[in-house]
Amino acid sequence: MEIIETHKNDYTISTDKDRLDIASMHNFLANETDWSKGIPMETLKTAVDHSLNFGLYDNNNNTQIGYARIISDYATIAYLGDVYVLKAYRGQGLSTWLINQIMAHPNLQGLRRWILLTDTAEWLYKKFGFTAVSNPECYMEKHNPKVYHVK
Repeated sequence: MEIIETHKNDYTISTDKDRLDIASMHNFLANETDWSKGIPMETLKTAVDHSLNFGLYDNNNNTQIGYARIISDYATIAYLGDVYVLKAYRGQGLSTWLINQIMAHPNLQGLRRWILLTDTAEWLYKKFGFTAVSNPECYMEKHNPKVYHVK
């Protein structure tokens, strides 16, 4: 898939997997989130390898400051996950810009369904047409929230 980069002020969003700072992503996801608490590095690497990745970078110090990934068949469905912007960079509209770039990606157009799970940023996703599940009784899941916990 073609690498896409967009620039805005001092920031860049890139789909270049080789540019990702996996160590910083792992630190954030494993230690500062509820959804991926304790995720092993190898699990994160596998997830990255099998996803369309969007890294958000500060061009002033060439560091990764945010991330999101898509799991998709590129024809009917896309799952948006692991979205974050580091705390020091929040409040600048970067998360909105990141989601906008994801939604505009040429390989993610014409999909029948987009899905995500969130309990912290409904306000962000509502801007892009996401709503609560209209028929939750039709949805099922197999969820193991302790899968990354050390035994």
